[in-house]
Amino acid sequence: MSAITVGIIANPVSARDIRRIIAHAANLHITDRANMVLRILAGLAHTGINSVVMMPERAGLGIHIQRGLRQAKQADEARFPAFSWLDMPVTGTAQDTVHATQLMKEQNVAAIIVLGGDGTHRLVVRECGNIPIAGVSSGTNNAFPPLLEPTITGLATGLAIRGKVPSSEAFRSNKCLDVRVNDQRDIALVDVAIVREQFTGALAVWKAESLRELFVTFGRTDGIGLSSIAGLLNPINRDDPVGLHVLFDGHGSSSTSQYLSAPLAPGLLAELPIQSSSVIQPNTRITPATTSGSLALDGERELPFSASDNVCITLRLNAFNTINVERCMAFAAQHRLFIQSRRRMPAPSSQGEHHE
Repeated sequence: MSAITVGIIANPVSARDIRRIIAHAANLHITDRANMVLRILAGLAHTGINSVVMMPERAGLGIHIQRGLRQAKQADEARFPAFSWLDMPVTGTAQDTVHATQLMKEQNVAAIIVLGGDGTHRLVVRECGNIPIAGVSSGTNNAFPPLLEPTITGLATGLAIRGKVPSSEAFRSNKCLDVRVNDQRDIALVDVAIVREQFTGALAVWKAESLRELFVTFGRTDGIGLSSIAGLLNPINRDDPVGLHVLFDGHGSSSTSQYLSAPLAPGLLAELPIQSSSVIQPNTRITPATTSGSLALDGERELPFSASDNVCITLRLNAFNTINVERCMAFAAQHRLFIQSRRRMPAPSSQGEHHE
């Protein structure tokens, strides 16, 4: 069988978020993250994936992964693929995610499994081109990566890229928001928030009073974070060919304002003055009503702007592909992909038995 390589990106820097201090978001320990990677590897190996390459880091994640691989080898358990690290410098920043994705694209990996939050997934999608990704949430304040068992994500990814599941079932097309400030371009997978501050600071958006506008690709009624605002106003599904634009009343003084309670982070509920909301049609350039502030992409302030800047936001359909874990596993069950026929062991001989 020819080698099929899967890339894994797990950047420990993604866990450094002020919302874990001011709210009640979870923060996985390095050992927990390592165990999640080992479970992904086990799922991949079970479906015949024989090669994995991973982004290096310097927070200790690799030490625990290598220990798990050694223990399996010593126990003569062939349950992990061949494993290697990307040859790249480590900065301990989000730039490691960008560099690793670029290298994986050059190596033509069949898929990239991302362990992290919305921000890490955004950086991977921005750089991965046509390579499908599978998201694994490593926290509690994420909207994009689903809360799925890593073993199942590994199984589904292996089935998808080995062609065991039809492409129409195996892969899911996703929306994104195309963001432009003059000649600078970026993307958001879930939401773009406009806040009043013109500095990035701690990056994360968690102060309700700073919000001016919100653009989302989807918003679930049971979601968390900024997209939950849209979910509780006008739910938009991941597969709906539209988005939502929300205008906030910055002073809460408009007679038309309504106050919405929404969970901006785990355990952090805020009341937000809603001025209006409208559906976003795809491929339509929208100029924000706010003339100065910062653009927060998937919850993190990235791009400051002023009245002299040209800012526009556009909803794009079919922007990138993800592994459709639920459909892959449903297809596997329906077509009995995990059922194998085995020769029954012969029953022990009764010769020589003595009965009273």
